[in-house]
Amino acid sequence: MQTELFLFRGLGLTIAAVLLLAFAERPSSFSISSDPRHRSPAWQPPCGLTESIEMICLIILSVDVAVKSYLIGWEEFGKSKWLIGYTVVILISVMDWVLSVSMVCDEKLRVRRLLRPFFLLQNSSLMKKTLKCIKRTLPEIASVILLLALHLCLFTMIGMLLFAKNEDPKKNGEWELHFRNLPSSLTSLLVLLTTANNPDVMIPAYSLNRCYAIFFVAFSVIGTYCLMNLLTAIIYNQFRGYLLMSVQTSFLRRRLGIRAAFQVLTCQGLDLLKAFNMSPCILPLQVAQQYEDVGFMDREQFTKIFDELDKDCIKEHPPLPQYSSPTLQKLQLIFSHYYLILFGNAVALANVVCICTVLVLNSEKSTAERDNFVLEIINLCFILYYLFEMCVKIFAFGWQGYLSYRNNIFDGFLTVLLLALQITIFITYRLPYSQWEPSAHGVLSLWEMIRLVNLLIVFRFLRIIPDIKLMALVASTLLDLVKNLRAFAGILVVVYYVFAVFGIWLFEGAIKPPDSSVACGTYEQLEYWPNNFDDFGAAIILLYDVMIVNNWQAFIDAYSRYTTEWSKIYFVCWWLISSVMWVNLFVALILENFIYKWDRSHSCSVMDVERIRYETSVQLIFREQIQEPTEEELVCQLHQHPHLQLQW
Repeated sequence: MQTELFLFRGLGLTIAAVLLLAFAERPSSFSISSDPRHRSPAWQPPCGLTESIEMICLIILSVDVAVKSYLIGWEEFGKSKWLIGYTVVILISVMDWVLSVSMVCDEKLRVRRLLRPFFLLQNSSLMKKTLKCIKRTLPEIASVILLLALHLCLFTMIGMLLFAKNEDPKKNGEWELHFRNLPSSLTSLLVLLTTANNPDVMIPAYSLNRCYAIFFVAFSVIGTYCLMNLLTAIIYNQFRGYLLMSVQTSFLRRRLGIRAAFQVLTCQGLDLLKAFNMSPCILPLQVAQQYEDVGFMDREQFTKIFDELDKDCIKEHPPLPQYSSPTLQKLQLIFSHYYLILFGNAVALANVVCICTVLVLNSEKSTAERDNFVLEIINLCFILYYLFEMCVKIFAFGWQGYLSYRNNIFDGFLTVLLLALQITIFITYRLPYSQWEPSAHGVLSLWEMIRLVNLLIVFRFLRIIPDIKLMALVASTLLDLVKNLRAFAGILVVVYYVFAVFGIWLFEGAIKPPDSSVACGTYEQLEYWPNNFDDFGAAIILLYDVMIVNNWQAFIDAYSRYTTEWSKIYFVCWWLISSVMWVNLFVALILENFIYKWDRSHSCSVMDVERIRYETSVQLIFREQIQEPTEEELVCQLHQHPHLQLQW
């Protein structure tokens, strides 16, 4: 089991290395700034460095596909589209690699960069299912997208009729800026659909006649608040339905595997309880021991233990140390009480309030004018209390008991780090006194060191999260999303990667800083120069900015002016995929995860919220909708299985 886990992680690291090569390859992202006006020359790796790393990764991936093909057999290999695609992508990558080396790394177009995200997709079964669900969802939402396009085209034509060019130049503001031609009109209203250019788009017309506001308000109400939200609802509903079908299929296969395993073990007369006694997880071991007195385990009990294995292990805390002295026992009772945690949270809040007060009082002073003596003394007092709190908790719980709580590890690590910084300040600036020279410098200035201490103190204030039920629930939901929704985020990474590579191919070096004056509100006037497609890192940030849709019309306008009007198609496609579909779907699944946890923990106390975290998985989110197969259905499918010959 450990060997399989090691190989899986090694393959994951190989895929990550292949994907990260895009930051080092030409055009390299290794420069401090991406602004072309004062960007220093980026470090370019010597020819053969990234190619050598890539070839090593390709060899590992080739071994992986060869082993998988051998294990499943050539007949099954021919039926697997993913494995065939895996092989084809590796072959194309090797051929493109040979071409790069033969051209001494001077080629402008590397096709294999576009194919690398395929390695990430094929290595995750859940990501494949998610991609399949997205593919099946697309036809279901086509009608709403068509209706949205019809809405956009209809209002575009109405807008071009309302704001046609007038003989009076003073009345041509709307026509000049937003409705000069069909592409400009479509773009203006498409951006208005995202509210990014509201109310700028309507001001020229609205200043002439307030009735023109009816046109823009009607467009926004119908498009933004009705059709866009309806599209979000349909995307979520249809996708959730297909995801439920996929989870149902996986659940059935799992039940078949468990039923077959039970049949094999019972026919061979093996001790089922002994097998589960080897489990490192507390919960399945406890469930298995319930049947130890009886001496046997039926099918339902066997299945129940595997259900528990789906959940995260509950980490049991070691017992408290035993003290013989009555005084020490009373102190242990006091220092292990929950009220000490609440008091510690109140002290942490007071520390943050003090820092905030000092910062407000010194907000108009430069760092050289500030006297940091008062703030340093305040921090010293609080840090001494944090050290005292950590010591008494270690006394009450013992070292192992103290470290068994993740909150204590977080708290203790920051306390030790704060103490080390405080000692460093005393060594560098001697003992504090009221005439400290604020501008005195050691390795770091006094203000820089105190600022670092303040940042850690503010960060330490996050310790209150586990002690407030709703905050603990939200935090645990976010942690569960990292674990259970990695497939959704993985496909978003794939889409980012592909669009970034395409963006570099299409727009690298397209925008140059002009020497003349520029119009207000444009890419140039807003100084968006660092947002470009000149390297992979800058392309990722630009795509993120467009996904947020705040002022994204500036990017569309700039690249359409510096390249061609057809560049708008690239940005609109990215907006549809990232912002309309994927972000809305991701938000909907966050809500699903949170609602599930809220329903489970609604009647729980603060201390019980952490204990229900082990029950959250993708299958458990849909547990109420999943149908349990009957014994007859399982036996029938096992009889029909082509590769199983079970004894009954």
